[in-house]
Amino acid sequence: MFSNITFEDPGFLYLLLVLPAMGAWYWYKLKKNHAAVQISSTGSFSGKRRTLRQNMIHVLFAFRLLAIGLLILVMARPQSSLSRQDVTIEGIDIVMALDVSGSMLAQDLKPDRLEAAKSVIMDFIGGRPDDRIGLVIFSGETFTQAPLTTDHRIIQNLFKDIKSGMIEDGTAIGDGLATSVNRLKDSEAISKVIILVTDGVNNAGSLDPLSSAEIAKLYGIRIYTVGVGTKGMAPYPVQTPFGIQYQNMEVNIDEELLQEVAEMTEGRYFRATTNRKLEEIYQEIDQMEKSKIDVTEFRKKNEEFLPLALLAMALIILEILLRNTIFKTLP
Repeated sequence: MFSNITFEDPGFLYLLLVLPAMGAWYWYKLKKNHAAVQISSTGSFSGKRRTLRQNMIHVLFAFRLLAIGLLILVMARPQSSLSRQDVTIEGIDIVMALDVSGSMLAQDLKPDRLEAAKSVIMDFIGGRPDDRIGLVIFSGETFTQAPLTTDHRIIQNLFKDIKSGMIEDGTAIGDGLATSVNRLKDSEAISKVIILVTDGVNNAGSLDPLSSAEIAKLYGIRIYTVGVGTKGMAPYPVQTPFGIQYQNMEVNIDEELLQEVAEMTEGRYFRATTNRKLEEIYQEIDQMEKSKIDVTEFRKKNEEFLPLALLAMALIILEILLRNTIFKTLP
């Protein structure tokens, strides 16, 4: 009830400290007040109880204290504030398309490309609570790991379980893009985005990446492409008769294709050669794709002193009436 009450002139509230002083003064005066009538004996008054009128006479002083307290509150000008804040979030729908081919286990990023990408993407998702996010993984084929959702805990938990070898090996960039587009084409979000992370050349699947990008453009979907891998040589995992061994091999990313895919949809291509660079790329995308929040704030203040003033006046009038009628005393 009083949560929205504020005072325009709160300095007057310090006057409330006078009330305890007045109470102490009244009690002190009452103790010092003795009858001056001289009588020969008090025997006739022994055993007599105080009447209700005698006990209630102190109510007059209580009325006065309460009236003064209310008048002090009136001077402080209590006000009630009515406020309303309407927040409209124009969310962004984002699909993460992540390459899980065997080459993503290369260790030029630490501990490897796939784990580095997973870590950075999970941080990215954690910083965008107002967006719907989906997850598509691809290598030789493609798979929707999670449809668009605002339950980011589910997405982050699914990210932890992603590993290379979940699906047939290869790099089907076109199919990965097409599956991502399919997840976004019916979205009514103000902005629709695909962030594709890969480290290779399109060598599998049934769809050409440029054809998939053309379809994305028709649906108003923007694609950011991220090429993951250092320049030059990198330690790649190779299956040998003695198990998995790492051999230095040339890093081969089709940057021209990834750049063309991004430019077709008014997106951008990035190259992540280190863990730090990958983090910076996602920070840059995060800044470019901010949700728009429109806040409409309405605030109205009403003076609330009138009820207090009327109650104080009523108490003063009541004290005067009682003092001159029921509790009237002889001089």
